[in-house]
Amino acid sequence: MSIRTRNWLLLAPAGTLFLALLIVPLTVVLVFSFGERAPAGGVVPAFTLEQYANLPARWTAFKNTLTLAPIGTLAALLIAYPLAYFLAVRVDPRWKTILLILVIVPFWTSILIRSYAWMFLLGGRGLPAALEWIGIEGVRLINTPFAVLVGIIYGYLPLMVFPIYVSLDRLDKRLLEASSDLGSPPWRTFLQVTLPLSVPGIATGCMLVFILLMGEFLIPAMLGGGKVFFVGNALVDLFLQSRNWAYGSAVAVALVVVMLITVTAYMRLLNRLGARRDDVAIM
Repeated sequence: MSIRTRNWLLLAPAGTLFLALLIVPLTVVLVFSFGERAPAGGVVPAFTLEQYANLPARWTAFKNTLTLAPIGTLAALLIAYPLAYFLAVRVDPRWKTILLILVIVPFWTSILIRSYAWMFLLGGRGLPAALEWIGIEGVRLINTPFAVLVGIIYGYLPLMVFPIYVSLDRLDKRLLEASSDLGSPPWRTFLQVTLPLSVPGIATGCMLVFILLMGEFLIPAMLGGGKVFFVGNALVDLFLQSRNWAYGSAVAVALVVVMLITVTAYMRLLNRLGARRDDVAIM
């Protein structure tokens, strides 16, 4: 048996699974997007661009998603990086495991339960009541973009922390000592050594969080109260409520295209930054 044949045989199980669970469903959705809604719901085979022409009707959902998903990803990064840096560089190794478990603990509870907890905290009997008690009245937090953003950060923060933590934990501490011995202040060591070497973790964390946020529907539904609509909420409504599978498929295809364009641009930007960083290191 040749090496090429052996490699194909080894790749066959994973390739078959990839084809069955990803490519085939996406192909079905693409075919449905060119169909029409059946009188009783579902889809009638056809070839029309009517569903794509109606995409502007869901512009609000796309706008909310494309606004809050990047903001939520950036906010999670700004909170996660100091935490990951503290865990990887500053904490005594004896305490790392315990602190990492505390970061994981929220994942042991369903996101549904955690969202209900935030509904209470941001609702009228939660933080607004506490603010009213100290004299700040008329504050409304629930059913707002702020509430959705809080739920997003809380729900996805661990996914941002761990990739960054892994990058920082693998950092050769001798590089930091060498930078300090050469007279660099701590802030310059961080900007020129620590931050560039942790870029792979930042890129992975941002990618994980952003891709999942683009399809999020539970947090906006619960903390947004139907007033902050994501594309995921639109898909749930189109497929399960109005049963307009053709239009829902067109919205899903548009979301996939937007994600592909965004992720491709993001990866190209990272590659350019990596090339510049390598050029500076060589010089």
